[in-house]
Amino acid sequence: MTLHEVPAARRNGVVRVDYADLLSFTTRLFAERGVPADRAHTAASALCYGDLTGLEAHGLFNLTRLYLPLFDSGRVDPAAQPRVLTDLGACAVVDSRRALGLWSAAEAMDSAADRAAQHGIGLVTVRDATHFGCAGFHTARAAERGVIGVLAGNCGGQRIARPPGGTPAMLGTNPLSVAAPALPGHPFVLDMSTTVVPTGRVRTAAARGEPVPPGWLVDSSGAAVTDPAAFDRGEAYLNWLGGDQDTGAYKGFGLGLVVELLGALLPGAGLGPAPEALDGDGRPHGRDDDIGFSAIAIAPRLLRPDRDFAGAARALFETINACPPAPGHADVRYPGWWEAERAQSRLREGVPVPAGLHADLVRLGLGAEPAGEHR
Repeated sequence: MTLHEVPAARRNGVVRVDYADLLSFTTRLFAERGVPADRAHTAASALCYGDLTGLEAHGLFNLTRLYLPLFDSGRVDPAAQPRVLTDLGACAVVDSRRALGLWSAAEAMDSAADRAAQHGIGLVTVRDATHFGCAGFHTARAAERGVIGVLAGNCGGQRIARPPGGTPAMLGTNPLSVAAPALPGHPFVLDMSTTVVPTGRVRTAAARGEPVPPGWLVDSSGAAVTDPAAFDRGEAYLNWLGGDQDTGAYKGFGLGLVVELLGALLPGAGLGPAPEALDGDGRPHGRDDDIGFSAIAIAPRLLRPDRDFAGAARALFETINACPPAPGHADVRYPGWWEAERAQSRLREGVPVPAGLHADLVRLGLGAEPAGEHR
């Protein structure tokens, strides 16, 4: 496969790269750091999924910022052999032993789906994990098998967001994802942080020198901040879903606690709301070690064999897509639709990579021979 360097895109600071080349490059990097070949490919697929679907804040943007430093510092064990601590058939507790989360979360979801195929539901809950990237990559694996997938994961001992009305940061962004079969080639995939946005969205905006919308960040007095760099300077704080206390912040905060309960308290992983969190000054503190998550799979065909779940799901999501848009708005689509559309387009036309990130990848060994203008 060739790499496509697009002159018009380059003027806008973007280089298009064939997805197959990004995937093989990332697989090789992980393998060179001791990750077994099959795990390296799964992990690379999980990381590149962000760039393929338009969720760039959880894609290769994090390669040099997050994942390679995890290897270099020894905070991830590339050849770890996770250990099953409890196995009750339909559910299990696993010690990940600092395995690469991009792989171990996929493995847990696959195991949960296998258990669901036998029992109707499967649960694999994991401790001592590391960052697993886009939660939607992992739940979509379940949807591809015709089951409903759920993934709830905390940020280990890293605290990023303050409780509504509180001073110290107590919880991470605590992502939650649910995926299910929907329309052909377009699964339903909800992938969300329980804060308004994850920190990666703020940092990618800062890297581009772009302001963020009012509502993402606030200062210590609660006033809106639109300079994304203020977050890492400790001058701005993430909002919860729902905004402030008057508009529903307790809903996002409550969901964050639900994720902490299911993702960390259940398997016995590191907790954000630990006593040491009380010493924080409001800024992010702690490290994302001992992450916990729960992977859940539900097999509707076993639970309701007398009804056509797949057909009912198609009808549900077709109805959503048929909703007339309000004046001045784009077509109504369910979560996961546009991500699938972007993936199909980028598989054909190449993945847009910001020029600065592309230069970093080239320094790491990504080949980049211009192939003329791509239309």
